[in-house]
Amino acid sequence: MSGLSVAVLSVIDTGEIWTFWICGSLAVLGALGMVFSRKAVHSALWIAMTMINLACLYIVQGAVFLGMVQVIVYTGAVMMLFLFVLMLVGVESGDSLVETIRGQRLAAALAGLAFLILLVTVLGRVTLADAGTATANAEYGGNLQGLAALIFGRYLLAFEVTSALLITAALGAMMLAHREHILPKRSQADMSRERFLKDEHPGSLPPPGVYARHNAVDTPALLPDGTMAENSVPASLRARGSLRQVSTELTHEVAQLASGDASIGGEDVR
Repeated sequence: MSGLSVAVLSVIDTGEIWTFWICGSLAVLGALGMVFSRKAVHSALWIAMTMINLACLYIVQGAVFLGMVQVIVYTGAVMMLFLFVLMLVGVESGDSLVETIRGQRLAAALAGLAFLILLVTVLGRVTLADAGTATANAEYGGNLQGLAALIFGRYLLAFEVTSALLITAALGAMMLAHREHILPKRSQADMSRERFLKDEHPGSLPPPGVYARHNAVDTPALLPDGTMAENSVPASLRARGSLRQVSTELTHEVAQLASGDASIGGEDVR
C-alpha cells in the first residue's frame, strides 16, 4: 500500500466507514431493484431509495449543499413527479412488450455498453487525493461558495448539459407513459350493445322480496307468474345455498294482497 493510501485511510474515522458501507450497500441494492423490477412504479421507488443514500454519502463527505439538492430536487421533486405520473397513467408491465419507438431496445443496449466502457476508462484513470472537502471549502469560504465558483466557472458547460439531461428525462417519462391505441376506442353505444348481446340481465337486478311476514335479504322476490326471482338474492348468499324457499301458502297470501284482500289467515295485516 502506498504512502498516499495510508494517509487517506488515516483520516477516515470509524463512523464515516460505517456510513459508507451502509449507505453504499443500500444505494447498490436500490439500483439493482430499479433495474430488475417488473413494474415502473416500483422502479421509481427503488431509484428514490438510491438517491437518498447518495445524499447521505455527500453530506458525510462535507458536501452539505449537494446532499440537500439531491434530496430536495431529485428525490423530492423529479422522482416524485415521475412516480405520480406513472401512478395516474397506470403503466403496466405488459406495455414493455410493445416498442413505442422502433429499435429502442438495440439503441438502449448500445448506449449501456458505451457507458460501461466510459465508466471502466474513468475508473482506470482515477488518482487518489487528500480525503475530505475541508481544504476546498476553506479556499472559497464555504461549501456553497466553492460549489458556485466551480459550477459557474470551470464546469459551466457540464452544468448546461445536465440541465438538458433533466429535460430529456422528462421527455423520456412522457414516452414511457405514451400508449398507441391499436383498437378503436369504444363508445357508450358500443358498450351498451355488448351488454345486451350477452346472455345476462341487462338492467339492474330486482331487490329481495318484502312480504307481510318476511323481508330478509335471503327472501327472493316473486315474478308476475308466481315463480321466484333468484337474482333478487345476493350472489354471495346464493353461493352458500342460503336461499329461503317461498312456500305455496306465502305465494297465495301475496296473491290475496295483490287482489286487495287484507286478511291473511284470519288476521288483518293493515
